[in-house]
Amino acid sequence: MARVYGNHKKRILIVFFVLGLLLVALSFKLAWIQIVKGEEYTDKAIAQQTSDIPIEAKRGAIFDRNGKELATSATCYTVWARPAQIAEIYTTEEKLADVSSKLAVVLDMKAAEVKKMLQKDQALIKIAKYLDRDTCQKVRDLEIYGIEIAENTKRYYPLGNFASQLLGSVNDDNMGRSGVEQEYNEYLSGVAGRWIKDTDINGNALAYGKDQYYQAENGLNVVMTLDEVLQHFAENAIANGLNETNADRVMCLVMDPKTGDILAMATNPGFDPNEATEPPTKAAKEEYEKLSAEKQTEYLSSMWRNPLVSDTYEPGSTFKLLTVSASLEEGITTPDNHYYCNVGYEVPGTGWTLHCWSDVPHRDQTLTEAVGNSCNPVMMQLALKMGITPFYDYLEMFGITANSLTYIDLPAEAMAQIQLEENIGNLELATISYGQGIAVTPIQLACAVSAIGNNGVLMQPRVVKELTDEEGNTVKEFETKKVRKVISSKTAKEMRKIMEFVVSEGGGGNAAVAGYRIGGKTGTAEKPSADGGYSDDTYSSFIGMAPMDNPMLTVLVIVDSPKGVQYGSTTAAPIAQEFFENALPYLGIAPN
Repeated sequence: MARVYGNHKKRILIVFFVLGLLLVALSFKLAWIQIVKGEEYTDKAIAQQTSDIPIEAKRGAIFDRNGKELATSATCYTVWARPAQIAEIYTTEEKLADVSSKLAVVLDMKAAEVKKMLQKDQALIKIAKYLDRDTCQKVRDLEIYGIEIAENTKRYYPLGNFASQLLGSVNDDNMGRSGVEQEYNEYLSGVAGRWIKDTDINGNALAYGKDQYYQAENGLNVVMTLDEVLQHFAENAIANGLNETNADRVMCLVMDPKTGDILAMATNPGFDPNEATEPPTKAAKEEYEKLSAEKQTEYLSSMWRNPLVSDTYEPGSTFKLLTVSASLEEGITTPDNHYYCNVGYEVPGTGWTLHCWSDVPHRDQTLTEAVGNSCNPVMMQLALKMGITPFYDYLEMFGITANSLTYIDLPAEAMAQIQLEENIGNLELATISYGQGIAVTPIQLACAVSAIGNNGVLMQPRVVKELTDEEGNTVKEFETKKVRKVISSKTAKEMRKIMEFVVSEGGGGNAAVAGYRIGGKTGTAEKPSADGGYSDDTYSSFIGMAPMDNPMLTVLVIVDSPKGVQYGSTTAAPIAQEFFENALPYLGIAPN
């Protein structure tokens, strides 16, 4: 047997040592790849060999109570890219730039922007969305490896700037951002699907690969209580009112007092939900572009906000309807009781004298006439005779407290701003009696006054009555809800007569429509100022019902900061009159 001597033995040992080191290094490298980086490389392999295209669910439509389409979803297309696949095919800078340029021309984008996206370190990236069929076909004709196209939907509002704060809008991901779109997003959005298939390096489907298609589950349709025709009447009336009064904004809320159904809810200025991130006018756009990013966000949030639900205001004399209702129910007065007004009224135990809105004393008058005259001293006397605790009890019954909501099915409902009962004295009670020193949401006041038209029963308001599937079958119904009995039927009947007197013979005459029995109350409240006092601006308003023998409509109109004449009787009442003139015949109510 040959023996190994000297240098030969040394060389063999060195070779074995080197091979051992290489084997150990290889083992460490293999362990690093399979154990430490195994999950990452597995994900990359799956991403390269699998096409996973999201299938967007079709968002449900929104209809008015009669089936008129208010929001729908139109078919469009999205272009996706797989940067890893593109990098393997278009290996040089020139090739990538050429592909980016061609794609940018078709998509009307900047080539540098497209190129940057194609180089992203992501498995799948969205290049462009909301494309029409023709543009989609042009992208396909480019035959760019690593580019995929998915069919999806875009939200479309056929009537544009119409009930915009009520309907709301969706964000770039087609999710509800405000209004009904946000409140009912869970039902409207549906469940997205996916198309998963095995592909080669170029993204082509493999003949022997797996192909899994998970069908998207489309969203449900929302059927609102809104009446599209009544909404048009309200929109037109407040647009004319805005032009006449030059106010900052005008709002109108219409509901059925017997069911709580919201029949119209309009605010002007509004916005076009098809372009929800753009101000509504050219002048507003110019001012918007000057704002910082933070201020722009605040501007958009304010534009989308529904003030009829989310904002509070001092109601002024419209609140007197609740003070009188409580007094009649408590038995401390009757419609024929007499009161005296000499303009000023000294609040007992305070040393303060509060005044009527009028410089001319109303002198002797019945309670009915006092409401028609909107006499502040009479309201003070009623509230003080009733007492703080009973008065607050009635406010709670009407749903107006510091922690009460109407529970309307809309987002961001605000609560009333009212002092705690233990902090109230005679002076505070006196001012609240005629609607100052208290702030309510418009929807709270409308619901409270609607109880008068519903024989004393307070209803929970609603804007949606049912959900339906794609075939129109009802999937879920939302029933009307009685909250509580607030006042007796007798008191409610007496109040309706008083409200009718206000329009026929009192200060609400500008809301009268020949041949129809209309009742209501005007209000003019100074707006609080930043320094804690009151400014010269006002909330001028009117709340009314018709027809008074069988109320079918409650209408609240609020004119925010009218210029010139500020009284609710001359600013808000004519807007309500225009609405009543159109709405009552439409509802089939014949003039008497």
